[in-house]
Order: sequence, then C-alpha cells, then structure tokens
Amino acid sequence: MEPLIVLTGPTAVGKSALSIELAKAVNGEIISADSMQVYRHMNIGSAKVTEGEMEGIPHHLIDVLEPWEEFNVAVFQKMAKKAVKEIYERGRIPIIVGGTGFYIQALLYDIDFTDNGEDKSIRQELELMVETEGPEKLHEILKEIDPVAAEEIHENNVKRVIRAIEYYRQTGERISEHNKREKQRKSPYNVLYYVVNTDRDILYERIDRRVDQMLENGLVEEVRSLKAMGCTRDLVSMQGLGYKEILGYLEGEMSLEEAVYVLKRDTRHFAKRQITWFKREREVRWLNLPDYNNDREALLQAVVEEVKTTFGR
Repeated sequence: MEPLIVLTGPTAVGKSALSIELAKAVNGEIISADSMQVYRHMNIGSAKVTEGEMEGIPHHLIDVLEPWEEFNVAVFQKMAKKAVKEIYERGRIPIIVGGTGFYIQALLYDIDFTDNGEDKSIRQELELMVETEGPEKLHEILKEIDPVAAEEIHENNVKRVIRAIEYYRQTGERISEHNKREKQRKSPYNVLYYVVNTDRDILYERIDRRVDQMLENGLVEEVRSLKAMGCTRDLVSMQGLGYKEILGYLEGEMSLEEAVYVLKRDTRHFAKRQITWFKREREVRWLNLPDYNNDREALLQAVVEEVKTTFGR
C-alpha cells in the first residue's frame, strides 16, 4: 500500500506551519482538506496559507473554485484522489492537511457517495420547510428517525440534516447505519493519521488572536468585496465562519463588536466539535503539544522519525 500522512486538529492549532516543515523533511506535497480554502477571493477569513508561507511546497485544492461553485465531500473526494495519484507519480508522499474530519474520512476509506436517483422532490420539500419553519423543526424530524445522526449533525448544518432525512426516505435505512458500515471499510493507503492538539485555554487564546489578526488584515474589506461580486448568504461558501458573521454586520443585523464576539464564540464551539470528531476516529495518533513542552520542533522531529521508520524513506 502506498504511504499517506494525515495532519489534522482543531482550527488555529498551527497545522499549516507544521505541515510545511513536515513536507520539506519527508519529500511530501500537501492536499488541503479544508472546506473554505478551496475558494478563490476568500483568503483572510479562511486563514489561507500564502505563497510565501508555502516555501515552495506544492499545495493542492487551494484557490481552485469560485465562491459560487459547488463544493462538498463528494467533490473533495474526487479532486483529492486525483491529486494523490499525481503525487505518487512524482514519487512523493501526500500529506492531507485541514480540519474537516468528514472530508479526511471520505478520502481515507474511499466512502461511496453514489446519489440515490434523480428525484429531488424530497430535498425541495425539506428546503422549503427550513425557510418556513426553521432548522430546529428539521432537526426534530431527524431526531425521530435517526437519533444517532441527530446527535452527530448540528442543527445549523442544514445541508447534512436534509441529506440524512432524504437518505432515510429514499432507502428506508438510517444514514448513521450507512455511515457506520462505510467506516468499517479498510483504507487502501498505508496511513499515519496525526491529530495535533493543545490545552483548551491555549487553543481558545490562539483562536481569539487569530480573529483579531484577520480583522487587522482586512476581513471586513474582503467580505465587502465578495458582497460586491454578488456573493450572498445563500452560497455555501458564505456560510463559513468569518464570512456569515461579517456579512451580518455589513447588512446591518449587528454591530462589528457583536459580529466579532459571535465569530470568536462560534469558532471555539467549532474547535470543540472538531476534537470530538477526531476522538471517534480509528487509529489516530494524538500529538498533544504540552507533552512536548510546547516545543513544535520536538513534535515535528518525533513525527519525521515515525514517518521514516514506517515508510522506510
């Protein structure tokens, strides 16, 4: 089996810088597993790695779509598999970097996303229900038919709630059972799956600092220019953290101070959910920074040693 490295963890933990040093040390190329960095014009709010920061390491799935183009787990899987194949052809190691756990899982275990027919009537009915009765009502329906999925999918993640209900109505099977079966798949890769983490207080401080930095770097101007391009809150891209809050400010729904407060709070909640997700994953190697006296260089060396021992290169 071909080697593949995953380097993930909660938002703002410092994955990008670590991954670039790792790629340099092990002859790797980076594939972004991030649902926002894929979009052009969305640089500040997505904390996108800059060309200078890349230090010549090839990065894939960054800046490849316009904000109004469709991007979901199935699209990610297809694009990532193509990138992995090309990296192997160059004799290098693919390093999957990003915090979207579902995307990583989809690539690692080659999860099947075959669509169940062309009937879109159920989806349209559920979308209408969200507009008229709100996401809470939809989440209640999911709780009744599939409590396990309801526990795993946040009610604000309307797209996934709709997909879960739609799947049940189309197949008669709970999506949680389908996902459990898919998760039993064996990976076609020889995988080292790392999750970088740190103390909660330190992580939350890093999140707050990152949001302040985004504002200094021009986040409001970035969202204003996306709005001028015709990007509205209906787009999946504009539902991303940093974009929906600042859009709310620009549309007069809240003050900038309130928008920043909500952004910091929701980013902390998001980081907590990410950690919960990774705790459920199989064969994960946790890299807790405090175990390395918060010395990133020492942590990196430990990973490089294990990569070389495991893959023999």
